[in-house]
Amino acid sequence: MKTWAFVCAFLLALMTAAGAAPEEFLTSDGVVKITPVRHASLTIEGGGMLIQVDPWGASNYATSRPADLILITHEHGDHLDEEAIAKLRKPATIIAGPAAVRAKLPETLLLGDGSTKSFGKWKVEAIPAYNLKRMRPDGKPFHPRGEGNGYVLAFGGKRFYISGDTEGTPEMRALKNIDVAFVCMNLPYTMTPEEAAAAVRAFKPKVVYPYHSRNTDLATFQKALAGSGVEVRLRNWY
Repeated sequence: MKTWAFVCAFLLALMTAAGAAPEEFLTSDGVVKITPVRHASLTIEGGGMLIQVDPWGASNYATSRPADLILITHEHGDHLDEEAIAKLRKPATIIAGPAAVRAKLPETLLLGDGSTKSFGKWKVEAIPAYNLKRMRPDGKPFHPRGEGNGYVLAFGGKRFYISGDTEGTPEMRALKNIDVAFVCMNLPYTMTPEEAAAAVRAFKPKVVYPYHSRNTDLATFQKALAGSGVEVRLRNWY
């Protein structure tokens, strides 16, 4: 009995880590399904489109069908994984991202700071993602301004924000009418859970998911948003 219980728990952990359960959001144009995959990777389905965000680890997509759109936030290896992208591509797949991504993948459709493009029924706006104070030993930011994006995806009257790797920038804090947000937090690359919570309090999404949060105390993030009116949803990304 103990062995069987262990096997069941192990299989459940594998399913959770693989992002088996999608989160569903009702819009005026149908249901949007968002599935956590791994670390900073997520799958978005809605309006007849399959969107992959920062796909990483080809083995995480063993049963995935090809994507219609692949959004890349920046060029770091845990966000730009050419093997995973190759697995998810078909001839009509669009890859979109900032100039630093296009430098590695020349076929990338450029989405610069503040630019907006439509893909089917989806509208995608690039939001600057960068460090304010977290620096490498040489004094350069882990994520310099202008090299990375976050994204706001609008569909069916709902707005979904994906932060990419960033600190709580003025552009993040100025966001309006965000229904669902995916916000990063981990040191030394982005920000602390307290800093992330302060930024979330500023733009007040209805629902927030912490992601890209390896080795972060998510209970601290959740506690810092108590009483804010923002629903915090914790999922297993690792």
